[in-house]
Amino acid sequence: MNEKMVTESVLSLLKGEADLHLHGTIESSTLNVRAAYENSLNDVLAMQKEVYSAMSQKGWYPMQPAEQQKIDQVKQKYSQPQG
Repeated sequence: MNEKMVTESVLSLLKGEADLHLHGTIESSTLNVRAAYENSLNDVLAMQKEVYSAMSQKGWYPMQPAEQQKIDQVKQKYSQPQG
């Protein structure tokens, strides 16, 4: 495995871990358990951000800007009253 593949795997694992911690936070039955999950979630999110930033700097995770027309369409869709 090369560095890019390892980094992609780490990012994928962190995304999965963040999902688990989010669900743990949401489903917590006590404040202490919720706080523990929240703290862990924040730690995982910080690690994910670092990995993403490193990948982005190396050009391994290119982002394309959204087209203004598509942004405007989504804004319009969600600003209309739902009925």
